Amino acid sequence: MFSICAILFFLIAPSVLLYAMGYRIDFTPPAGRIRIVRTGGFYFKVLPKEVQIIIDGKFKKKTDFLFGSLFIKNLLPKRYDVEIKKEGYLPWKKTLEIQEKMVTEAKNIVLIPENPEFTILGENIKNFFFSPNEKKLILDSEEGLKLLEIEREIKDYPIEKIAGEKLEEVIFSPDSQKALLKIESKFYFSDLTKTPFSLIELVFLKSEIKEISFNSRDSTKIFFLENNELLKSNLEKKEISPLVKEVLTYRISGEDIYYLDNSGSLFKTDFAQKIKEKLNNTAFEIKKNTDYQLEILGNFIFLKENEVLYLFNFDSSSFEKFFEPIKSLKISPDFGKMAYFNNHEIFVFFLKDFLDQPSKRAGEKVFLTRFSEKIGDLFWYTSHYLIFNTDPKIKIVEIDERDGINIYDLTEFKEPRILFNQTDKKIYLLSEGNLLISEKLIP
Repeated sequence: MFSICAILFFLIAPSVLLYAMGYRIDFTPPAGRIRIVRTGGFYFKVLPKEVQIIIDGKFKKKTDFLFGSLFIKNLLPKRYDVEIKKEGYLPWKKTLEIQEKMVTEAKNIVLIPENPEFTILGENIKNFFFSPNEKKLILDSEEGLKLLEIEREIKDYPIEKIAGEKLEEVIFSPDSQKALLKIESKFYFSDLTKTPFSLIELVFLKSEIKEISFNSRDSTKIFFLENNELLKSNLEKKEISPLVKEVLTYRISGEDIYYLDNSGSLFKTDFAQKIKEKLNNTAFEIKKNTDYQLEILGNFIFLKENEVLYLFNFDSSSFEKFFEPIKSLKISPDFGKMAYFNNHEIFVFFLKDFLDQPSKRAGEKVFLTRFSEKIGDLFWYTSHYLIFNTDPKIKIVEIDERDGINIYDLTEFKEPRILFNQTDKKIYLLSEGNLLISEKLIP
């Protein structure tokens, strides 16, 4: 009896030990031969919480109700069909690979609501403009201008009416407390912290000025271009002061001003013009009758020349062609990614390193998708999803390109103009004169 037990111990103990260490026998490996392998696992983190995780058609478990996460271990190294679903939401599907001794992660999954409800926020609306903090909304309606306070459950206040005149542009201060409105080529100033809201005409500002931006430190001061000259103005004192001549375009980033002059030189200076640094050794070739726009995103400097986008290379101190044709670009809520697109294609550019799976390096590009329909506008839904419209559909797409991407049709409206509000997680949508607001889309 003792001998039999001893033999069984020496036979079973190694197997139990190897099993506890994660070793398994793979009877159906790709090579066709039975082998001993080390297992791996899946880690999921999903919004909303308590969703079903289905692996190769078999229900495994639900994510927990506290963090919305789930770890599944002891999986043989191979490819698995993963489906994540919950009632009332569109499913997330992807084929993911498990490697030996590795955990495959999908930590940024957001399920998309199925058939979300929309309610009418305003009728006879011609246009709408959101403040930078996305808590104030200026409406241009047939009845006049209105200011909506999002945090006060969409309470609206009338702004002094200028009958029969078109609101062309709204420029908000960075703190969202002041606004500059261009109405029929005339400029008006409004303090959005005071009621009743009124418009003060700024007769000293000419209609042809462009690229208007507020001083980030003082919302009573603005910068703008007039006849290729960068000027600053004190709106309270109604004064205009010159800064730099022969400027094609400029952009303010923090306490710095970047500008491109008529000779193709790129400069960086401060508000007081005490420090001035030339950034490019090779002058950028300037073309006549061409529109130029600078964009500063993190440590990257972009220059848009009509529909051509250039990226500044700090090693060569010169601009290099980045993408063509370009329609627009948008930075993500985590400030680590840039989505850029044209009428039919969407790409993502990474502004910094990301170690989460799939890992990315700063400067890496990802092609997401291409459509035959024309893309209207695009916004970040989360830092890992994009929302956009292709008339008449509103779509959401993830940026995790492993195995292909999930693309969802959210809803349809005729000729929609959309904006996704990161503050309340709702879509604001203008269609056929009606401004609509969706239910909250992200828990």
